[in-house]
Amino acid sequence: MSSNQSFNAGATKGHAQAKTQEWVESAKDTAQSARDKTADVAQSTSDSAQQKREEASGFLQQTGEQVINMAQGAMDSVKSTLGVGDNNPHKK
Repeated sequence: MSSNQSFNAGATKGHAQAKTQEWVESAKDTAQSARDKTADVAQSTSDSAQQKREEASGFLQQTGEQVINMAQGAMDSVKSTLGVGDNNPHKK
């Protein structure tokens, strides 16, 4: 093998190693980017789920209060009709 061929072989090997290193770094960057995006999506999903839970809780709280108020009103109406309520004008 001549020195020129040896030089060319060494240069080719060096070029191949450099390209391999570039690909490895590119793959690492891509993997890191994918991990970052996955973490961002997971956080966003978690935040959205928390917001939905809070909205549902508020809705249920409001609905419960409305049901209690309606029941109280119905009870007061029945008491008034039967004459057993505190506001009975016929009570002496």
